[in-house]
Order: sequence, then C-alpha cells, then structure tokens
Amino acid sequence: MATETRDPFFSFPHPINASVARSVAAGVVVMAALTIALDVPWLMFVIAYGFIARVLAGPRISPLALLVTKVIVPKFRLPYDPVPGPPKRFAAAIGVGFSMTALILEFGFGYTAAAYSVLGILIFAAGLESVLGFCMGCKVFAILMKTGIISKGICEECADWTVRADRLKRDAAEREAREAAGISG
Repeated sequence: MATETRDPFFSFPHPINASVARSVAAGVVVMAALTIALDVPWLMFVIAYGFIARVLAGPRISPLALLVTKVIVPKFRLPYDPVPGPPKRFAAAIGVGFSMTALILEFGFGYTAAAYSVLGILIFAAGLESVLGFCMGCKVFAILMKTGIISKGICEECADWTVRADRLKRDAAEREAREAAGISG
C-alpha cells in the first residue's frame, strides 16, 4: 500500500521514514522554542501551517518536511527506518490541535503565557520524538486501536510492523547496493 487515501495529493506516506519524522520534530522544537525565547508569536502561524500541511498532504506542501526530505536526510545520510504512516499522521493531527490552540490563545484572546505554555507541551512531545524516537501521538493511536475507537482497518500492519519494516529495510539496502554497483532496476 503506497498511501492511505485515494487522492494522490491529499495522501500521507505509508510507510514513513522515522529519520524524516524525527528531523521534522527537531524542526518543530526549534521553531517553537524560538517563538517563546525571542517572543515572536507570528511563528505559531508557520508551525500550525506545517502541521496542517503534513496532515493533509504529507511532506508535499510542508516547507519543513520538504527541507528535511530533500536536504537534511540526504546531506547527513540519515538511515531509512520505515514506520507506519497512519500513527504519524494522527500525531501530526494532534500537533494541529496544539498549534491551533496556541494561536487562538495568543491572537484570539491575547493570552501569551497560556499560548507559550501550550507550545511548551508541543516542545516536550516533539522533543521526545526527535531525541528518543518516542512518538506520544503514535502511542495514543495504538491505545485507540486496541480499544476499538480507531478501526484496525486503518493500519492492519501496525499490529505486527516489524515483519514489513525488516523487508522494507532489506529492499532499500539491496536497491542502494545495485545503485552503487551501477546496476539499474
């Protein structure tokens, strides 16, 4: 399964490279921390747009995700580490909720301290993803699948992802070896 939706523009990668997800999370941490440290609340619009773009279309229209996939990952040769896409999309949707809440608190009500507190929670969650590879949204997704709130049909592979992940890593390594040897196909 290449994507989880029918429309190729409004789709989310499945699987997704965990190196990309972790690098994007690092970018979110940096932007949110700069928003607070430099007191530049307009950066919340950039953060919120990024989350909305990633939920709607994966990395296609997210400047941060494009930077990560086109520049950061290749330049630093970050490993291909496939993880299921649907939980990452769910986590990004939670990011939409937090970033929009911060925006509303700041620009709707003028509650800067409350908005920055919400960004602090976002920094914590994105920091866990970036530094430790621990995705809080993905854990919530798994709990919601186990309780039946999210249908198991959304990500049937999520229950036993290791088999597919191992195959995808092996396929990627073989493809790289062929490319290094100058063999096409």
